[in-house]
Amino acid sequence: MTNATLKFGDKELELPMMSPTVGPDVIDIQKLYAQGGVFTYDPGFTSTASCQSNITFIDGNKGELLYRGYPIDQLAEKSHFLEVCYLLLYGELPTSEQLSDFVPRVTRHTMLHEQMAYFYRGFRRDAPPMAVVCGVMGALSSFYHDSTDITDPEQREIASIRMIAKIPTITAWAYKYSIGQPFVYPKNELDYTSNFLHMCFSVPAEKYVVDPILSRAMDRIFTLHADHEQNASTSTVRLAGSSGANPFACIAAGVACLWGPAHGGANEAALNMLREIGTVDRIPEYIARAKDKSDPFRLMGFGHRVYKNFDPRAKVMKESADEVLGLMGIENNPTLQVAKELERIALSDPYFIEKKLYPNVDFYSGIILDAMGFPSSMFTPIFALARTVGWIAQWKEMISDPTQKIGRPRQLYTGATFRDYVDVEKR
Repeated sequence: MTNATLKFGDKELELPMMSPTVGPDVIDIQKLYAQGGVFTYDPGFTSTASCQSNITFIDGNKGELLYRGYPIDQLAEKSHFLEVCYLLLYGELPTSEQLSDFVPRVTRHTMLHEQMAYFYRGFRRDAPPMAVVCGVMGALSSFYHDSTDITDPEQREIASIRMIAKIPTITAWAYKYSIGQPFVYPKNELDYTSNFLHMCFSVPAEKYVVDPILSRAMDRIFTLHADHEQNASTSTVRLAGSSGANPFACIAAGVACLWGPAHGGANEAALNMLREIGTVDRIPEYIARAKDKSDPFRLMGFGHRVYKNFDPRAKVMKESADEVLGLMGIENNPTLQVAKELERIALSDPYFIEKKLYPNVDFYSGIILDAMGFPSSMFTPIFALARTVGWIAQWKEMISDPTQKIGRPRQLYTGATFRDYVDVEKR
């Protein structure tokens, strides 16, 4: 690969080019400031590779998402979440023996330290579940401080398994606390996803049996959200980890970043939009507003910052939505009718087609979670549950990268230049 030549002023620099296995070539600017005395300016880091990674790849133009090279639609159709967890953590799909070892290792760590129940009771009853999940995740380091030494591979492994195992319990308990119901302990005879649903919807007073269709739909939600390359929350985890922070603190930082409505709150925003529209007859009004450049209204759940074609996760999610809604018998729900009509328009209207505003994963996932009985305040915590394994895989990769150093972005300073202090009496 030839070098890139950068000319500015009276300087000319030769910058190395790097080639990935797939994706665009990269200009290595690590020596740019040392050799040229200049920085690059890239708000949002949309044109900057912050790391080398072999975990997840997105081709936005093709509408392609790969976990370790495997297409997301194949994994969602043929695999299950814990197998995907193994793939993300260790780089390869497990053999039957490896999977038989991995699944029990996760299962045996699903319980929380009993004192954590008192920690939950320190929150107000009306605390948002996401606030509780964020706080409890960060607090794990005080309960499990025997696995916070990031220089010890064994402790990193134990912490990773603990977080993947405990995040369903943490999330389910946040939900139970928000609705005033008793905590439900995990059951080791249930699979990962069914266990989560059981902890959310069962009560001590009566037996609850998890429907396999709902469990499968939730498992797909987990799989489809498990990782998504260097997004805002993943970059936050890596940045926190670059300082040497313990793994629980790093993942808590990812949870906090995901909380933002522009990131993890998109499915909640999409459902709220459908409810705002209310009925099918009001759709033309909102379509007109979406096309009006002077109107700030935007259709939520359509298009994607990265995907310039179909969101590859949306097709799988739509299939699950149809299955869940059929099972629940709510095909005539007004919100669902609005969603179906909006979907039809988006796939046929020239405006949407030209701008590639296709329904994305958030459009369907909110509908599914709502049909299952989850309040919208639980949508982002469930997203955090699914994404935890991706954050951990990215964190572990960062820790073992010999080129990694503490993150320190530069800036384009536009403030005041040097000025002398003036005593308050003379101002």
